[in-house]
Amino acid sequence: MTVTGSPTERGGDTPAAPAPTHRDMVARAEALAPRLVEAQADTERRTHYSRETHEAFADAGFYRILVPRRFGGLEMGVRTFLEVSRTLARACPSTGWMYCLGATHALAVGTLFGERAQAEILAAGDFVCPATIVPGGEARRLPDGGWEIEGTWRYCSGSPYATHFMGHALVPGEDGAPPSPLLFVAPRDQWERLDDWGGQLGLRGSGSHGVALRAARVPDHWTLPVHMSEVSAADDLPGRKLHGPHYGGGPLSFMNLEIAALSVGMAQGALDAYEELMRSRVTLLPPIVGRGEDPDYQSWYGEAVGLIDTAGAAISDAVRQWEDLCEEGPEAFTREQDLRLATMCRQIILLSWRAVEGYLFPTAGSSAVRDGERIERVWRDLSTLHGHTGISVFLPTRAMRDLARVRFGAA
Repeated sequence: MTVTGSPTERGGDTPAAPAPTHRDMVARAEALAPRLVEAQADTERRTHYSRETHEAFADAGFYRILVPRRFGGLEMGVRTFLEVSRTLARACPSTGWMYCLGATHALAVGTLFGERAQAEILAAGDFVCPATIVPGGEARRLPDGGWEIEGTWRYCSGSPYATHFMGHALVPGEDGAPPSPLLFVAPRDQWERLDDWGGQLGLRGSGSHGVALRAARVPDHWTLPVHMSEVSAADDLPGRKLHGPHYGGGPLSFMNLEIAALSVGMAQGALDAYEELMRSRVTLLPPIVGRGEDPDYQSWYGEAVGLIDTAGAAISDAVRQWEDLCEEGPEAFTREQDLRLATMCRQIILLSWRAVEGYLFPTAGSSAVRDGERIERVWRDLSTLHGHTGISVFLPTRAMRDLARVRFGAA
C-alpha cells in the first residue's frame, strides 16, 4: 500500500514515497481492469468481488482516496474517486458499484461528523462503509446518552469487506408525533451481513447484501439527528473547518454524482464490447462485410459514441461545478445548486442508458447478448441501476419539484 506518512511515523529512516497523483490512481485502476473483465462471471456467482481484488484495491490506496490526511488518508478529492470508480465500472459494473458505494462514505463522515467521531471512525485508514438512504429499524436512547439500534437494512452495497455501516434509523416521536430519522455509523462488530444477494436481474456481484443490527450500541457522537439527503452545504459543516472546502459540499448532489459516474463507466464498457464486435464480426444480411465497413453499424456505433461521450463530458463538468462551489464557500452551495447538480445526474444516466438500450444492445446480435456476455451484463446492470430508489423515485419526482419550488420561492 502506498505510504504517505513521515519516516518517523512509519518507524524507519527510508524517505516516504511521494503521494500518488490523480493520474497515478486512474492508471492503477486501468491496470487492474483486464482481470476484472475476466472475473465478471465469478464475481456474479460469488455475489461480490474476490478477496484478491479487495487486497489489490487496498494496496492501490483506493479505500483511502476520500479519507482525510489527518486520519491516514490520501484526501485526493471527488474527481479522483469518481474517475477510479468509473474506470472500475467500465471493466466490471458490479465491481465498480461495490467499490464506489462502499468507499464513498468517507466523504460523508469527513464532512458531517465532529472531529472526535471522525478520529474514531476513520482510525484504520482504509474505510469501507455501505449506506442506505431509506430509514428503517428503531433507535432507542440509552441511559448513558448513547443509542441502541435494531433493524434490518437492505441493499447495502459494499458490505462483504466493510469496516462500518451507515444507516438511518427511526426515533419514535413523542405524544403521537411521527418518527424522525437518525443518521448513524455502526462498527463492523455491531452488525451482521445477511446472505440475501445474488438472485437479482443485475449487479449480482455488487455485494449489496442486507445488514442486520440486533440491540447494537452506538455512541451519541456517532449519530446525527438528520437525513443525509437533507443536509445543506450552506450549514456550518464540521468537515470544512477540519479539512478544507471539499469536505463541505452538498451530500445530495454527491450521492447522485456517484451513480452518474458509474452509469457512464458501464456504458463505456458496453461500447468496448461493441467495438470488438465491429472488428471481429460480419453483417447478418447481404452484402456480407465486416461490421466496421457497414453503413448501418457505423451509424449505430456513432450514435452510441455521441451519447456516451456527451454523458462523460457532462459528468466531468458536474464534478467541476461541485468542486468550484465548494471552493466558493458555503454561501455559494445553495439548496438550488445542490438540486441542479442532482438533476444533471439524472440526464447523464438517461444518456448512458439510451446508448446501451437504444443502440448497442439491440444491434449487437443475439449471440452477443446471451447470458453472461459483456453487453448483456451491462444491459442487466444498467436496468438494475434504474431501480435504485434515488434514481427511479427521488430524482424524477421530488428532486424536480423541489428545484422548481426553491427557484420560484414556493419552498
